[in-house]
Amino acid sequence: MNTATLSTAVPVNPVPLQQDAAVIGLVGLAHGTSHFSHLLLAPLFPIFMRDFGLSYSDVGLLMTIFFVISGSGQAMAGFVVDRIGARPVLFAAITCFLLASLVASMVTGYMGLVLVAALAGLGNAPFHPADFTILNQRVSAPRLGHAFSAHGLTGNLGWALAPAFLVGITALTDWRTAYHAAALLYVGVLALLFWQRDKLRTEVHVRHADAPRGSDLAFMKLPVVWWCFSFFLLSTMTLAVVQSFAPSILKAVHGVSVEAATFTISAYMLCGAFGMLVGGFVAAYTKQSDRVVAGSMSVGAALLLVCATGWLGATGTMVALAATGFAVGVGGPSRDMMIKKATPKGATGRVYGTVYSGLDVGFAVSPMIFGGFMDRGWYALTLTGAAVTLFISVYAAIGVGRRTA
Repeated sequence: MNTATLSTAVPVNPVPLQQDAAVIGLVGLAHGTSHFSHLLLAPLFPIFMRDFGLSYSDVGLLMTIFFVISGSGQAMAGFVVDRIGARPVLFAAITCFLLASLVASMVTGYMGLVLVAALAGLGNAPFHPADFTILNQRVSAPRLGHAFSAHGLTGNLGWALAPAFLVGITALTDWRTAYHAAALLYVGVLALLFWQRDKLRTEVHVRHADAPRGSDLAFMKLPVVWWCFSFFLLSTMTLAVVQSFAPSILKAVHGVSVEAATFTISAYMLCGAFGMLVGGFVAAYTKQSDRVVAGSMSVGAALLLVCATGWLGATGTMVALAATGFAVGVGGPSRDMMIKKATPKGATGRVYGTVYSGLDVGFAVSPMIFGGFMDRGWYALTLTGAAVTLFISVYAAIGVGRRTA
């Protein structure tokens, strides 16, 4: 089975910009919603720990539950997207987020939070196969690099919005009201996507009666798919540390307030979004996507190592963490181009579902490992471990490049 390759030239684009922009905007909005849901619980961990008497390991397990369900569901969702189309799957996913936020507003203990994590994880599962199927089918080839840039950018904006949205409303009222507001947000997004549903329609993969048994799984024999999976797993383990534990590390090591620490995570995501914007232009005119990814991840890992030393103090560490977001963000669109090169024709949903499940596995494994570090007060070692893991992901990116050259 041959892999898809990118054209070396940038052709004249006959498709109107408005047409492509509408699809990119709608998919970006949906993607931002899914990333917002990644942090449906994490920004309020300190409150849950206080109100329900939980440990770092307890709240870390909530993220593990979310991403175990999301990761296992994502691989399967790719097959569903290829068979019935991306649009109905996308609508069902956002409905799960709506239910999760409503349940969150009513929880009275740890098991309620577990249910919220499970519902949100189920909703998150189909997003990458659905999103990338729509983008690859509905956006013209010359604009795909920018489409991937916008997709990553809106995801980071969703990450940046969640802490400010949930913590901000909680400070003004209470955390239950914050989840009611989140439910209204999901209703608005779902209504807009349904109104513009014609722009989200995709072709389905029809399995012929004479197709050999197991042909739908043939892509799994490609080594490059598993190199991509490994890259996502490793790079995401680092991101999970920053999202889940950086505020607690800043508070414990540098005495930073909860509000300032939360703002730092939003700054990390906003800088990552700006990096994605820059990376879109890089991806559009660069054939060596793997080298761009490797370089950006290496810079990010080096910055995390500096943060782990504590030499920069409170303000310097917060600035360095934000800069890490920019460095990693630049590689985002090239990362998605790298996956496109590894995707056989007609298997977009399945390949993206399988590869991006590595992201969920990374998010699931990381809190279990580094949550234990945090409980023991190993704050510097937590950041060091995140940096080393990101360095290892560079090797995986190079491995992908060698197999798609």
